Amino acid sequence: MSILEEGLPYPLGATWDGLGVNFAVFSAHAEQIDLCLFDPSGRREIARMALPEQTDEVFHGYLPNARAGLLYGFRAHGPYNPQHGHRFNPNKLLLDPYAKQLAGEVRWSDALYGYRLHSPRADLSFDRRDSAPGMPKAVVIDGSFNWGDDRPPNVPWGETVIYEAHLRGLTMLRPDVLHHERGTFAALASPPMIEHYKRLGITAVELLPIHAFVQDRRLVEMGLKNFWGYNSLAFFAPEPRYLSDGSLNEMKVAIRRLHAAGIEVVLDVVYNHTAEGSEEGATLSFRGLDNLSYYRQETHDWRRCVNDTGCGNTVNLSHPRVLQLVMDSLRYWVEHYHVDGFRFDLGTVLGRETHGFDPGSGFFDAVRQDPALSRVKLISEPWDIGPGGYQLGNHPPGFAEWNDKFRDSTRRFWRGDGGQRPEFAARIAGSSDLFDKRSRKPWASVNFVSSHDGYTLADTTSYERRHNEANGEDNRDGHGENYSSNWGVEGPSSDPEIRATRARVARAMLATVLFAQGTPMLLAGDEFGRTQNGNNNAYAQDNETSWVDWRKAATPEGEALVDFIGRLIELRRAHKVLHCNRFLHGLDQPAPGVLDIAWFDENGAPVSPDAWNDHRERTLTLRRAKPRADGAVPLVTLMMNPTPEDRAFALPPPKLPTTILCDTAAPEAPERLAEGDRVTVAGRSAVLLMSLHPPVRRGRPPKLEAISGDDQA
Repeated sequence: MSILEEGLPYPLGATWDGLGVNFAVFSAHAEQIDLCLFDPSGRREIARMALPEQTDEVFHGYLPNARAGLLYGFRAHGPYNPQHGHRFNPNKLLLDPYAKQLAGEVRWSDALYGYRLHSPRADLSFDRRDSAPGMPKAVVIDGSFNWGDDRPPNVPWGETVIYEAHLRGLTMLRPDVLHHERGTFAALASPPMIEHYKRLGITAVELLPIHAFVQDRRLVEMGLKNFWGYNSLAFFAPEPRYLSDGSLNEMKVAIRRLHAAGIEVVLDVVYNHTAEGSEEGATLSFRGLDNLSYYRQETHDWRRCVNDTGCGNTVNLSHPRVLQLVMDSLRYWVEHYHVDGFRFDLGTVLGRETHGFDPGSGFFDAVRQDPALSRVKLISEPWDIGPGGYQLGNHPPGFAEWNDKFRDSTRRFWRGDGGQRPEFAARIAGSSDLFDKRSRKPWASVNFVSSHDGYTLADTTSYERRHNEANGEDNRDGHGENYSSNWGVEGPSSDPEIRATRARVARAMLATVLFAQGTPMLLAGDEFGRTQNGNNNAYAQDNETSWVDWRKAATPEGEALVDFIGRLIELRRAHKVLHCNRFLHGLDQPAPGVLDIAWFDENGAPVSPDAWNDHRERTLTLRRAKPRADGAVPLVTLMMNPTPEDRAFALPPPKLPTTILCDTAAPEAPERLAEGDRVTVAGRSAVLLMSLHPPVRRGRPPKLEAISGDDQA
């Protein structure tokens, strides 16, 4: 075995240059860090050498003649003094924070903890057992890959339609995917799946966490698994289970294939906490390397981790080296895997400084100025459980945000709740009250009615109470108020009337998502009625509860719903005012007597202030207008009737030939001319219409004609 040479402090991690491997790892408080090498099985430690040099708080060394494929880990020497935030224990093998690939997985035992787990002194005690047998090892990689002419689709935000999916759950039950590839990147970009994405018309796949993560010990002991993966251990390494052949290139090939189909890939990333948990959690990586730097500690008690995440610890993004870790990770996925964007779990945490949330925090500033990251799609989940943790609308320019207000108001409106019209109107008009500042655009609002966290769309119309018994928490976990309705029976029903009502409400909510201002997001499987049997927190269900059941897609009802959603997406694409790139406030008049956005009652009259505040009124008409390049002005009108009775809606003036583009009560009906001055909108349904106001010219006005299809010049 070669002797370690001095090496370089950058880049961090393990870097193979063809002649050897440079190792570099940050620790501000360690006294010594050992490099530990393992045999190819990862079971036997074959060498242990102290990194010979330290520069700017980075320990480093170069191992000549080492090759890609080498398995390694670190051990850190220093004070074990939890009262002062230090938890060094060289008996614990530590994963490199910059590990690009993992071999093996965490195998739980008490040896993985830095203290004696059942000692009366708790985490003030010290454990001397070697944790290496239960730890995954980092793998030195050769990152070369032939990307050929791969180009990011660069879909404009205004034309983006997101499809949120769990990589494993999406294809585990897909019958036309090779069995050994199901649940992996190979299946994600298989021809049948790409055909499905194209049939729907979505433009981006947003994947739940694919960073290598840990199965929580509590869940393992309960016979469950952390299915969602919000328990990251390695910010640079794909989860090994998601690679059917174990090769990192499988993910790159998948992304290249999706790009060739015009589909972007967005990763849900977890930088707010790690899998090590609270101060009583395991010592797997960051805690053992430099607990005081990597995690926020309570100011009055450095022994305790700040827990703004609800997961036991909070990553300290205020530390420059920790911020560098996150930035290096993000750039790595963009530059080495060509991903097109990120959705930041508990994004408020990332913007926290010592005084609280700050849209000008170091993290936001670093991302916004970065030449690579500032050009990809950035989405935040704008809340956490810390003080002042709800920050919807308060993120900086360049970021979109999940809009739970849109979800809740849409569910309540279509459930028929009273007094919803003002809130609902604000949400489907792009939530300008939240986002119209600092030159932000309507796309900043990510609109959805269902996501991985909560009910599926089908369950929103089938259950009024959560049914999370399988999670082992006595049905106490998950959202308590889901603004759902079972429409007569809890769970599955064979009653034709109940089934028809559920289907009609679901279609109306889908139309709301896709015809509202903002960025629409669909949950995988909603396009053909996927159910989780009322479980609204299926994070621990790596089974058929969470897996997408593709048999539903093959039923007549499933086929029809897929086609219906495809039609909604195509209408959104074809009519520019449905994805307008600026907020509409009813102040511009693109045609005489026509405002860019206006609201009407079912009699075709503008909604009065008193009517807005009347809790008994439920129906609503929204009209938007945007001039074409030739001066003509398409008027797109959405009539919405959440009541159980059919209503005859009057067409707002001016009188123009009008085409019914879509009727959610008759999803297969073709486009057709509206007859007369009124349009019947069935109960719990929406109708989309369009008319064309001609260019304003002097002299005799041109003949008016109803049109349909693409209204973009």
